Amino acid sequence: MFLKKVALAGSMTAFAATAGYACEIGARVSIVGNEFAAIQAVGAAAQECTGASVESNLTSEHQTINVAGLSGNPSEYTTAIIANSSIVALMNEDVIRPLNDLVAAHGDGLQSNQLIKIGDDIMAVAFMANAQHLMYRKDVLEQAGVEVPTTYEEMLDVAKAIRDQGIMQNPVGGAYKAGWNLAQEFNNMFLGYGGSHFQPGSAEPNINNEAGVNALNMMKALSEYMNPDFLTHDSNVTNAEYRAGNVAIMNMWGSRASQQTTTEGVLDEVKAGHAIAGPMTVGGGSTPASTLWWDGWTVGKNISDAEAEATFIAMKNGIRPDMLNDETSPLAVWLIEGYQPTDAAQGVFAAAQMGTTPYPMLPYMGLLHSALGNELSDFMQGKESAEQALADVEAAYRAAAIEKGFLQ
Repeated sequence: MFLKKVALAGSMTAFAATAGYACEIGARVSIVGNEFAAIQAVGAAAQECTGASVESNLTSEHQTINVAGLSGNPSEYTTAIIANSSIVALMNEDVIRPLNDLVAAHGDGLQSNQLIKIGDDIMAVAFMANAQHLMYRKDVLEQAGVEVPTTYEEMLDVAKAIRDQGIMQNPVGGAYKAGWNLAQEFNNMFLGYGGSHFQPGSAEPNINNEAGVNALNMMKALSEYMNPDFLTHDSNVTNAEYRAGNVAIMNMWGSRASQQTTTEGVLDEVKAGHAIAGPMTVGGGSTPASTLWWDGWTVGKNISDAEAEATFIAMKNGIRPDMLNDETSPLAVWLIEGYQPTDAAQGVFAAAQMGTTPYPMLPYMGLLHSALGNELSDFMQGKESAEQALADVEAAYRAAAIEKGFLQ
């Protein structure tokens, strides 16, 4: 419910500005997080603090290094910028600390809907909302004589029309890179077909069923209209293909919407034809085949109290109201006082209004996500059936869940 309340708010309030506020810290701060523009803006604002060093490592590989980077004693990083999926791994490994005391001491003005609680413990501070939704070339669709799709079935029809008319050979873009990205596309489609990842009230997997098979078959059908190397395409590569004029329609993160026409080298026809819509449904369902997300920051456990305090102060400075300007405001659906939604935010707002399901923030979801990422590529390459791929996923997940104590 957190994201739905946030994204429907229209103008979000995060915290009150303090007149003449200057950020002074007394110990080192070290940030690890993703590399997209909104997070880069937060990192840059945090680095404006003085008194001690504030370093950042913003990289697409953040999910492979943040647990290890927070596990040392003292840890390499003092904070990880995370989302409602990646925080789970940090909590499972016990490398981030509750923020209750720091919020009490330095959290004046933080809104309750920013404080991510697990039980009574505040474990993160959220600063933006996100979702995947439709981005497309309206000029290409007009040339092909087709309407903007609202379902994935219609997306296939659009792709066929564009290819059949010789406009583009591979008009569909998708972040289908084997691993995390491919698993996330399955999660989206699976939820759109009405699936539920686990048996009710348990950690037992629940994906080798009709919804799971349908999700994989739709993904395979879409991949037939993608670049043949789609299993190597993450969000960065998919966006590059779109900006280069090679892709006409795709499901993409709202946090990247503003960059589609502002990045250096984007073709003029892409700039002129770029358009955004809400997420699509699938299989006759009414729930979008997407997930709602929040992004936020944590504070490491294996650091000194002085470093923890400095980290909280610096990261709060990174999301202060006056960091918003003409350049930063379009980068995200910000949870910051004074934020006014821009055209680039319309897809995320539509996702919330359509009742998109939040990504499951369960302690064992990360294990299932990893299993999906490792096991689905054989099906996408035509090497095994959907049922066999999903059986492989459930077997890999069960082994990991038993090792972690989630299953007997």
